[in-house]
Amino acid sequence: MYTSGYANHSSRASTSAVRSTRTTAEPASGLISEIVYREDQPMMTQLLLLPLLQQLGQQSRWQLWLTPQQKLSRDWVQAAGLPLTKVMQISQMSPCHTLESMIRALRTGNYSVVIGWLSDELTEEEHSRLVLAAEEGNAMGFIMRPVSASPTATRQLNGLKIHSNLYH
Repeated sequence: MYTSGYANHSSRASTSAVRSTRTTAEPASGLISEIVYREDQPMMTQLLLLPLLQQLGQQSRWQLWLTPQQKLSRDWVQAAGLPLTKVMQISQMSPCHTLESMIRALRTGNYSVVIGWLSDELTEEEHSRLVLAAEEGNAMGFIMRPVSASPTATRQLNGLKIHSNLYH
């Protein structure tokens, strides 16, 4: 798992990451964090990611969601306390388009946060490109990645779940 910037989303330090995150709506510099989520932990998103997204919603900039072919539910966005007028969604067809779209969007500075779903771990080069783009645009980027359901996993992974009623 890769994390840069001022928050650390490691599997053991998720709670302390929320406490150590700055409380201002403007990030000091770019941030890229990978959030690994599990289907059986629906409340983790509400506890960890939503408060940050709500706070970033106070900025004049947009929030960009690069989602895997599902459409965000308008009702969920409103119920989550996110600014409906500042949330933009683009459905992506392939992981390489998601990564490149994230890099371009982060670089512009038009978005406070860019969230993209990827199924594979980032390479060092991909992570570096995202960090540079986030720093250039003074933005946050979150890579949402599902946990592999393989029973032969070599390490225990904790993470966040995007609640299924997020989409309709």
